[in-house]
Amino acid sequence: MRLAVALLALSLFAAPAAGQQRPKTEPKPNSILLIAKPSLPDPNFRETVILVTQSPEHHTVGVILNRPTARRYDRTGETLYFGGPVMRQAVLAMFRAERAPEAAFHVLKGVYLSMHPADVEQALSRRGGRLRLYEGFSGWAPGQLEAELKRDAWHMLPATEELLFRPDTKGMWKELLERVQKRKSGTV
Repeated sequence: MRLAVALLALSLFAAPAAGQQRPKTEPKPNSILLIAKPSLPDPNFRETVILVTQSPEHHTVGVILNRPTARRYDRTGETLYFGGPVMRQAVLAMFRAERAPEAAFHVLKGVYLSMHPADVEQALSRRGGRLRLYEGFSGWAPGQLEAELKRDAWHMLPATEELLFRPDTKGMWKELLERVQKRKSGTV
């Protein structure tokens, strides 16, 4: 089972064959959750839950779901989450939309992630919609995430919209770690 999940996760991050076009609309999820193992030494990712997806350019990127900051987005007062150590000055928006914005990339059906200013502004202008803002993101060099998975640094779970937009992320890491451990022991 673990091997099958790992292969599925790795296939999410593999670039398509030469000449193969990515479909304009994304019918399948393009994401997975990484749950840091307690032994993970990197302080940037200790006790984190990361949404990992693939950009249209086939770069593996992610945002940390469970690190809200004390800062607020100036215009709206929305809480800013620490997305990761890459480009901390950039604001990314994860949001629900009926149609895929041109510069955003697909995460789940109807859920997108973008750092393009026009997409962020459009997401902010939708009142009452699902929205999460991040400062910076998490990124991996080619082959780096695959190596981390082989070193067994992460647990993996499917991403769900409910987890992505969960109002209170306190305790999320511990909860998902326990869920993974129960699955492994066969009690779930």
